[in-house]
Amino acid sequence: MAMQWHGGPVGPVGPHGRHGRQAPQPHAGPAWPYPPSPVMRASDADRERAADVLKAGFAEGRLTKQELDERLTRLQYAMTYAEIQPLIADLPQGPMPMAVAQPAPPPVPMASVPPPRPTNGTATASLICGIFTVFTGGLSAVPAVVLGHKARAEIRRTRQQGDGMAVAGLVLGYLAMAFWALFVLVTAVAAVSLDGGIDSGSVDVGVETGQHADQAEAPAPQDGESGG
Repeated sequence: MAMQWHGGPVGPVGPHGRHGRQAPQPHAGPAWPYPPSPVMRASDADRERAADVLKAGFAEGRLTKQELDERLTRLQYAMTYAEIQPLIADLPQGPMPMAVAQPAPPPVPMASVPPPRPTNGTATASLICGIFTVFTGGLSAVPAVVLGHKARAEIRRTRQQGDGMAVAGLVLGYLAMAFWALFVLVTAVAAVSLDGGIDSGSVDVGVETGQHADQAEAPAPQDGESGG
């Protein structure tokens, strides 16, 4: 009659015989839907699963007693996945897969509109002075020219707007200066010509007056003298 075994399940044949103690199997962790971030903080359950993997590796002869103690000590102080993964990376089937570093996507250049350039204030002042030459009788012509040259120098250095305003101020200033210079010149010539005409007229009048005076002073001829 065959004997029946009422004990537990028969383990595989090992180095200690058929009924020897079964070696613990490596812990197969849960299927993670995505690789965890290395900087994510680990929980107590994560550290316990990592400890099971280390103990299974020691039971299988993959780790020495010293290595097991060192890794368990480091595991107690591990705070993130990045600190746990190096402890079980060389063992089969850890409680979590190695996080694969994803390459950072290349930066997408953003279309940026450059800000509008400011208008030079000196150029505006030059144009205003050039316009006011009509109302000030040319007194603002010199400021218009000076400010216009200054504005163009600043625009070349700072790349500001307003070069056209500076040029317009210069043109108006120079036109006003040229007009008033021509006016003064014509007035001076006319004054000189008028003074010359007055002087020559005075001389002619004096000569004629002298001649009449000489004729009046000459003695009249005697009757006898005229008869003889």
